[in-house]
Amino acid sequence: MLHYRKIEKKDDAVLAELVRYNLKAHGLDIPGTVYFDAGLDHLSDFYLSDENRIAYFVAENEEGQVVGGIGAATYSGFEKCAELQKLYLADSAKGHGYSKEMIRLIENWARSAGYEKMYLETHTNLDVAIHLYEKMGYKKIERPAATVHSTMNCFFLKDL
Repeated sequence: MLHYRKIEKKDDAVLAELVRYNLKAHGLDIPGTVYFDAGLDHLSDFYLSDENRIAYFVAENEEGQVVGGIGAATYSGFEKCAELQKLYLADSAKGHGYSKEMIRLIENWARSAGYEKMYLETHTNLDVAIHLYEKMGYKKIERPAATVHSTMNCFFLKDL
């Protein structure tokens, strides 16, 4: 069982390590991914800057160790749309349905913040994630003009 809470400054290093580990494991430790984002080492600076429109939830195991996280922020490509961001889990937390739980958590937050759609971008190397997004009602769309990570090649949208 995982416990979820809002991101804190103390989470920055472990989350950056978790994101980079997962990207590297899938051959995505390359330019054009979040792996090289300048703000990755300081996620709390971004996600705590406007808590009404931006959120990041950290997942902790029963021992209080950070084993994952998920975020959302306004996405300008569609009206009343949030972008699902940085859904990552430690290997020890995979395979237990926590990703579904975390997606529901961030979608509920987005609805309560007034968003009506959820957008996400990913990569075909992340086939397990793509299967999960499709299972959770996300529909594949063409590459929108407003993409941040140029290497991402798979785009989804869901009505909340």
